[in-house]
Amino acid sequence: MSITAQVESRIARMRKGVPFSIEGFYELGTESAVQKAFSRLAKSGEIVRVSKGFYVRPKSIESLPGAKVMPSPEEVAKAWARNYGYKLVSNGFEAAYRIGLQTQAPARTIYWTNGPSREFKVGNSTVEVKHVASSKLKWLNQPEGIILRGLSVMEPEHFKPEQLRKVFKR
Repeated sequence: MSITAQVESRIARMRKGVPFSIEGFYELGTESAVQKAFSRLAKSGEIVRVSKGFYVRPKSIESLPGAKVMPSPEEVAKAWARNYGYKLVSNGFEAAYRIGLQTQAPARTIYWTNGPSREFKVGNSTVEVKHVASSKLKWLNQPEGIILRGLSVMEPEHFKPEQLRKVFKR
């Protein structure tokens, strides 16, 4: 079976609308052969390149046959972190907003990671991933971690003890 056929059969089994990395396909053959197969599939429209090294099988909408649903930049950033084994959490200002320490939602989507800083663009949307110290990434998907990140960006004079009590109740 040729490398192109192997790549096509593996991609055909992948879920539509979910981003995936080309790096998982390099085990099928040489890098250039796999990249050429991806290039052909992208030209034919079977896959779409959403970011450097990340592709997606486009998902169509039944009511609008010509329209295709693309993943959000957040989904691409999460796929990137999963692919390389990096931790990825929402930044401190987003955490402070979610737990009620501030009332204004952040205008830009920024994630913190233990990997390198990077920016993901899908269409007109952008997500920024910033490298931070490991101490800010503790308790990854737990309430304690959200509180830690929210408090790390707040100045002590900008919140009252009553707000802190509300945070711990939430």
